[in-house]
Amino acid sequence: MTVNINPVLIKLGPFQVGWYGLMYVIGFIAAYLLVRYQMKKKAFGISGQEVENLFVNLMLGLIIGGRLGYVLFYDLPIYLANPLEIFAIWHGGMSFHGGLLGVLIVGIVFCWRHKRSFWKIADLFIVTAPIGLGLGRIGNFINGELYGRVTNVPWGMIFPKGGSLPRHPSQLYESALEGGCLFVILWFLKGKKLPGGGLLAVFLFVYGIFRFFVEFFREPDQQLGFVLGPLTMGQLLSSLMIISGIVLFFYLSKRKETNPS
Repeated sequence: MTVNINPVLIKLGPFQVGWYGLMYVIGFIAAYLLVRYQMKKKAFGISGQEVENLFVNLMLGLIIGGRLGYVLFYDLPIYLANPLEIFAIWHGGMSFHGGLLGVLIVGIVFCWRHKRSFWKIADLFIVTAPIGLGLGRIGNFINGELYGRVTNVPWGMIFPKGGSLPRHPSQLYESALEGGCLFVILWFLKGKKLPGGGLLAVFLFVYGIFRFFVEFFREPDQQLGFVLGPLTMGQLLSSLMIISGIVLFFYLSKRKETNPS
């Protein structure tokens, strides 16, 4: 099967809407609605107006962090030679790990300025994150980018940008694991007795595990290849997420024991 889907959904003169951008918009809307739904069931110490303001800031943090993360982690020499290209986000190049850092920094600053509990609000928002992740990977699939390694499995697909040989549809693997499975796990755990921030720790750990695993099927970034033996940059960054998730969970559990309030 050849994946050759027009990445542009609607085009009216100079105006056009792409599938990838639409997936992000749907993801943000779905996340917002689920955050408001959770607020009806439980108090998180944040108002509806503050949620709306925070969402706008988180979107900016995601875009800026994702772009700078890609520049720093994946193609720094090229951008040092062409600094203005850093701002050309329409040329592609976003890093999930950079986007995550951007979102966390925005959340921490917001909670510090408004004197809100970062851990509570992080748990409120992080449950919804897999929706955007899963939809974003579907956008990657439609664009025929970030495809998998060459394979002979029956469901292998040919991506025009990746040559004539069938490859793993690794974007769909990621969508199912980092999107669907991770969402189910977090949604199930949100009603359990976890320390404040526990869902964030679980997200870091489980996403890291899923991403590390799928990277074995995903074609390494052309400009980097394998960076440490058989490991890719995505696996190294995901390893840091796994470790961070474990350390954070134990820290929060200990903090809960010593300070129950």
